[in-house]
Amino acid sequence: MNTTPNVRVRFAPSPTGFLHIGGARTALFNWLYARASGGKFFLRIEDTDRERSEERFTEDILASLKWLGLEWDEEPIYQSKRFSRYQEVVQGLINKHLAYRCNCTQAELDAIRAQCEKAKKPFRYPGTCRNKASVEGPSVVRIKVPDEGETGFDDLIRGRITFQNRDIDDWVILRSDGSPTYNFCVVIDDSDQHMTHILRGDDHINNTPKQILLYQALELTPPFFAHLPMILGTDKAKLSKRHGAASTLEYRAMGYLPEALVNFLVRLGWSHGDQEFFTVSELKQFFSLDKIGKSNAVFNPEKLNWVSGHFFRETPAGKLVDYLKQYFAKEIAFASGVEGTRLERGVAIVQGKVKTILELIGQLDCLFGPDPSYDVSTLKEGDASRYCELLVAVQPILESVSDIAHVELEERVRALAAERNIKLSPFAQALRYAVTGGRISPGLFEMLEVQGKDTVQRRIKNVLAVLALAAGAKA
Repeated sequence: MNTTPNVRVRFAPSPTGFLHIGGARTALFNWLYARASGGKFFLRIEDTDRERSEERFTEDILASLKWLGLEWDEEPIYQSKRFSRYQEVVQGLINKHLAYRCNCTQAELDAIRAQCEKAKKPFRYPGTCRNKASVEGPSVVRIKVPDEGETGFDDLIRGRITFQNRDIDDWVILRSDGSPTYNFCVVIDDSDQHMTHILRGDDHINNTPKQILLYQALELTPPFFAHLPMILGTDKAKLSKRHGAASTLEYRAMGYLPEALVNFLVRLGWSHGDQEFFTVSELKQFFSLDKIGKSNAVFNPEKLNWVSGHFFRETPAGKLVDYLKQYFAKEIAFASGVEGTRLERGVAIVQGKVKTILELIGQLDCLFGPDPSYDVSTLKEGDASRYCELLVAVQPILESVSDIAHVELEERVRALAAERNIKLSPFAQALRYAVTGGRISPGLFEMLEVQGKDTVQRRIKNVLAVLALAAGAKA
């Protein structure tokens, strides 16, 4: 790991919506860069939009980051608590004639915009109020952008990017209601917090020259910038709600493990050779900016399921049980009376067959849930009487043991099948139907062992009563 202790990075979401998957990846890349560099990772809540910012969105952001394991190093900064600082900087810029008040009305601006559209030119404020000695009435504050020259920066992912100053607007730094704009307060915050690197989505590239010009006006040194590739849906369109969840926490509700989602997200734009799966320690060791590509990444749900299946196979059963109890206690209430080690053994025999927590819960319900109901209409002709015969034959084996050991049970049932000169599969079909009602289930004899003798015998007794009635009705 190549450590650079002075690295300081931040994730700065706006609480005007839930933390979407693209934001989660940005947070992950910042967190990994800090950890790989021996630096620090900060969280800043950019809540200057008073109308759209909501506490529930802030709570979602914090909970999402914690679920993914992306813990920040100091208390979060809230922009809404820094308005006096922003006002101070704005006034300083005005005093130095680097910014000015503008009282152009919306109607006047719309007229200018219409003229630009007619001439097929991008809108650029013409500087109407730039040299006014004073303005009357409600006003915004604009920064003065040089008319000539260019503003550029060396992007750590994309290389040199340059903009002509004549194409950059005298943009608003303070609205008429006194609230600061994004491009203004992000510079003040990043400077005050001594940020060294800014890792963010490439949709911010056009914001960067405005921010660099503000750094220059304030005689500050800009940080390094790295703009991450966009995440697209499988249809190559910009990732939106129709491609998946609106909130990162919805992936938790859908049953994905945080380790799986982290591994999936890190591979959306970053690679380390051909390796697909990483421990957190490995990610901290291997992550670097030079391994982030320029090309857009594709969010493929099938790939996410594949990654998820790997982590279910690799995660210790005890850890999965703890995770279930933490986040899915209501969903596994059916197993509340199951002794802890038995529940862990149940998880161990099914975890290799599932890709999500919801699938795991379905398998556990098959093991530990209420006794099944039996729909005999799904059975083939003759199955009812044949199942009765086979289950009755198995009962003495079950009665002779104090509890079920799957290896011994399978051996004895195989021996019974050999005595009758038939294959094992008819006995297995009958037993599976008895203990599951016909549902897809884990390995049969491992399942019987985990369920225990009392449950297996009770379910066999129940199904024999149902099958006897069905066989009698057809006789």
